[in-house]
Amino acid sequence: MTSTTTSQQELFRFLEDRFACAQACTECARACALRASLVDPDGTENQELVRRKGIMCAEVCDATCRVLSEQNQVDESAIRVQLEWCRQVCLESAHVFDAHPGAEESAEACRACARACGEFLATLR
Repeated sequence: MTSTTTSQQELFRFLEDRFACAQACTECARACALRASLVDPDGTENQELVRRKGIMCAEVCDATCRVLSEQNQVDESAIRVQLEWCRQVCLESAHVFDAHPGAEESAEACRACARACGEFLATLR
């Protein structure tokens, strides 16, 4: 009976971590898309970098949410690759946003998403 309880606890943790990761990805996608839309496309090179990173991060986070929601149809190795990609893009985006005044909220959303992806990856290993 103890092994059943442990298995159920592991399953609940896995599902909670997957949901938390998907939720963080959703928040990050929203924040990055908003950040990209606020940047003047005819602005400086730095503004263009922020806009491109915002769009890329939003797209990667959105794709990660889709992979997590369709988990039964995707193998575990594909989920790991997607999570690691999302984690890396979020960290890179946060770094770019740190150098752009007014983008602090987007940078924090990226860091939270990267943490959630990392935590979920840990449950898959």
